[in-house]
Amino acid sequence: MYSEKVMDHFQNPRNVGEIEEASGVGTVGNAKCGDIMRMYLDIDDNQVIRDCKFKTFGCGAAVATSSMATELVKGKTVNEALKITNQAIMEALDGLPPVKVHCSLLAEEAIHAALWDYAEKNGIKIDGLAKPKADIGEEEEEEEY
Repeated sequence: MYSEKVMDHFQNPRNVGEIEEASGVGTVGNAKCGDIMRMYLDIDDNQVIRDCKFKTFGCGAAVATSSMATELVKGKTVNEALKITNQAIMEALDGLPPVKVHCSLLAEEAIHAALWDYAEKNGIKIDGLAKPKADIGEEEEEEEY
């Protein structure tokens, strides 16, 4: 049902924790399933993500997608991180069961929420970044299929 990579990121999640005085922090959830993700970004003066950590309350797939998302954004510029999609997260994990696709959507939105917070704190606009939704509901999930 789950790939070896999903199981590895669930059992040995990377980058768990908080970043004190983070450049950006984003929290998103899905009221239907109860998953909540918080993403912390440490961004340098050149808009490169030096570090990324997460805290997730949810199922194994939510933990695994959070873990993979942090791995994918580290070392990327803000604009490169913005382009990381839920599809890219799923591909990096060698797939997710259809009923767990919403976890990858949460991970993508957590990145966007943290980038939004960073932009707000610094009074900048990041092209292509829209204000994130705090609750990822069924409507958004269905649009992504």
